[in-house]
Amino acid sequence: MTRRRPAVVALDVNETLLDLAPVRATLVEAGQPESLLRAVFARTLLTGFAATVVGDWCSFREAFDAALEQESDLSPAARSGVLEGFAELSPHPDVEPALRRLTEAGVRVVTLSHGSPGVAEAGLARGGITPLVEATLTSESIRAWKPAREVYLWAAGRCGVAPDRLALVAAHGWDVLGAQRAGLTGAWFPRSERVYPSVYAAPHVRADDLAGAVEALLALPA
Repeated sequence: MTRRRPAVVALDVNETLLDLAPVRATLVEAGQPESLLRAVFARTLLTGFAATVVGDWCSFREAFDAALEQESDLSPAARSGVLEGFAELSPHPDVEPALRRLTEAGVRVVTLSHGSPGVAEAGLARGGITPLVEATLTSESIRAWKPAREVYLWAAGRCGVAPDRLALVAAHGWDVLGAQRAGLTGAWFPRSERVYPSVYAAPHVRADDLAGAVEALLALPA
């Protein structure tokens, strides 16, 4: 199927748009190694994915706290302090020009996360780029985690477009895979993931960076 230039581009939030450095810093302040964040984040995703697959649900905050409890010996109060780091996230330096490029090209921009409400909004505001984003969507609204198909179809419905007119840009292969299986156009670029998982169907768009992913989407036929 030939992919079309999207009418709306949805961007993942954690790591794709927002830098997790403040959360990493809170872990270090609590006496934990910087490397712990990768293990905790991976276990958080595992917890949320498993809940969604079996028809259950937990919030991102609950899953992250449970992952911290499993991966560290931090007290409940210390874990709560680490979670507060999510309120301090800021956009990566390449985010503002990428979002501006999309909006100036007449493409609507939204964010799509399974994270806690308010995190994306605070990060965008901190970066001064709130006006570039039409809506911040979190699948907590439908009690499901990406990469469940229903999340992407729900997002398309919220944006008022057919799935094939919505693109998902993410630095996570599993997110792009889920979007593509739901009929969206998927675009992947590396941040913490250096390579796209070879066991997945290839992304519709693969780029070296966020700017490249945006340009490739804009180059698709109308």
